[in-house]
Amino acid sequence: MNPDAPLQLLGGLSAREFLRDYWQKKPLLVRQAITDFESPISPDELAGLALEEEVESRLVLEHGETPWEVRRGPFAEDAFADLPERDWTLLVQAVDQFVPDVAELLEQFKFLPKWRIDDVMISFATPGGGVGPHFDNYDVFLLQAHGRRRWQIGQMCDAQSPLLPDLDMKILAQFDQTEEWVLEPGDMLYLPPLLAHCGTAEDDCMTYSVGFRAPSAAEVLTHFTDFLGQFLPDETRYSDAGTAPTSDPHEIQRDALERLKALLAEHMSDERLLMTWFGQFMTEPKYPELVEGIEIDEDGFLDQLEDGAILVRNPSARLAWAEVGDGLVLFASGQSRLVSASLRELLKMICSADALHLENLGPWLGNDEARELVLELAKQGSLEFAADE
Repeated sequence: MNPDAPLQLLGGLSAREFLRDYWQKKPLLVRQAITDFESPISPDELAGLALEEEVESRLVLEHGETPWEVRRGPFAEDAFADLPERDWTLLVQAVDQFVPDVAELLEQFKFLPKWRIDDVMISFATPGGGVGPHFDNYDVFLLQAHGRRRWQIGQMCDAQSPLLPDLDMKILAQFDQTEEWVLEPGDMLYLPPLLAHCGTAEDDCMTYSVGFRAPSAAEVLTHFTDFLGQFLPDETRYSDAGTAPTSDPHEIQRDALERLKALLAEHMSDERLLMTWFGQFMTEPKYPELVEGIEIDEDGFLDQLEDGAILVRNPSARLAWAEVGDGLVLFASGQSRLVSASLRELLKMICSADALHLENLGPWLGNDEARELVLELAKQGSLEFAADE
């Protein structure tokens, strides 16, 4: 896409202007980001999803058995019958993985890396409903889908920002409001990380929250060093050959620290391993149990394609690719595979195409490496045969 083309979703800003001036810096309100927007899922259908075992959901009651009571799904069918008329919210995670029409909404965000997107959470709230003033550690786009919600934004926060004690939720003890807007269907608000905000339903309303993956430094260090440790032999150790005599045997001298830093830098700066880890980490499925492969041999796989079968991406799978050295790596649902640079266009198609079938895969099926790659993705579960209509 053209990074300088104006985008309606961003109120006429180009991707370049948005990333330069707003992304992770300041909020952006866009009226009618999606004109005449109609939610592809109704409040009743959202409540129905919250009954499903594999769906992550929560109910938040401001005045429940305790202040800001949190109830976790899956819920029984009568769970909503005895709720009060106001001041409660239902939140359902990763609706894009269960409702294809919601997943299509993410095509509007192609100006951002697909591997950065976490999920689309949808909330339904009765009048007065919300989750209190809080902040997130990640970027979020808040698209109003039904009804009206009042959004207030406040101060920038950090780990030291005081929270109300003894609650199931992280609610700020202090909220210094700076601006306020009421959003109607089609309106959207972008919020950068750490910005305090509070959303309150004016009437029965639904809001789509498009959230982004932002691993913490602690996660990065812990996961990468665990990954790196798999490739280091036990013989690779701290060494101080050539060290100078010490006047005090109890002192840890500065040169020891420098040798330690050099040891860490030598292994942690391996770009090939770093990219492999990062791609696997950022494509790990939110719900790995939903990425299930099939048992099929190559002949059976090709026969199905010849018979007109269509391969689609598993809604819970994540795909990305990168250059590593002279080759390419495909990342698929937390796994990686090194492939020849000649398969670049195939990797792009696998990651972006709505469907794979004999017509677009045909030119590649004569290539042993390409054929094995597509088959492996089906056996792993990142690709699956579409169900017959």
